[in-house]
Amino acid sequence: MSTVSRRPASGPRELARAANRLSFLYLERCTIHRDSNALTVETAEGTTHIPSATIGTLLLGPGTRITHQAMSVLGETGAGVVWVGEHGVRHYAAGRSLSRSSALAEAQALRWANQRTRLDTARAMYRLRFPHEDPAGLTRRQLLGREGDRMKDCYRAEAARTGIRWRGRHYTPGDFTSGDPANQAITAAAQAMYGVSHAVIAALGCSPALGFVHSGHELSFVLDIADLYKTDVGIPVAFDVAAESPEDIGARTRRALRDRIHELRLQERIVADIRRLLAVETATDDEDTVSLQTDHGQHVASGINYGEGNW
Repeated sequence: MSTVSRRPASGPRELARAANRLSFLYLERCTIHRDSNALTVETAEGTTHIPSATIGTLLLGPGTRITHQAMSVLGETGAGVVWVGEHGVRHYAAGRSLSRSSALAEAQALRWANQRTRLDTARAMYRLRFPHEDPAGLTRRQLLGREGDRMKDCYRAEAARTGIRWRGRHYTPGDFTSGDPANQAITAAAQAMYGVSHAVIAALGCSPALGFVHSGHELSFVLDIADLYKTDVGIPVAFDVAAESPEDIGARTRRALRDRIHELRLQERIVADIRRLLAVETATDDEDTVSLQTDHGQHVASGINYGEGNW
């Protein structure tokens, strides 16, 4: 992968679109200034100009510094700004949501406030995770019970695939080292998935608190969305890392998951899934686009405690 400074200007066919005028530009280890209506991105290798009107959501990764004037032009053009960990696997803060419309937030609130539509959405989330099962007629408690069984099956299958001796899921809040390497890796993967989900939710302007499966937590919707990708993204990566070596398990899991998230273009998938779950129509193909340019770097610790959810 290339940094912004290394990569040549993208042509129209190279531009990567997220959805509904949403696009994410990730920057790290640079200083961001303003030059007229453009941002200037300064790195050790030179300076790149980026028209501010092309930016949907600016993700500020480790080692970034941004001036007041740069934030001013982003505000004028309506861009979202989110301070994140490496490749978005931690969410620190958000300057504003990208959306100039309350449609997604209203759709989320309406579906959450009605008991029937809240349960319908929880069932739709279950179908996304386990497409070969029909959760129709199941209560929320029954959904949680069935999910618990599927998670145990997933752990056993991944342990068998990677040759790890599995003794069950064990996690002590606040004590990362209390678990064996596989449990530590699962915990690190969960935290990273919560971070990337939170960043997208903030960019969309949805409420992190209004969950459909989880409830009563300030990040209930974050836990809901992150859980959609645990069995096919987070947990397999965690077991792969644990099978390689028990050394530095947390950082290695985050780096491996960071690469997998980038490979799968998971941010775009999360945008589409949230819109589908909230029954908001998607945009046409001719709306704004922007290139998504990223680079590897060193992970930094998060200042947000997401808890463990039900991983």
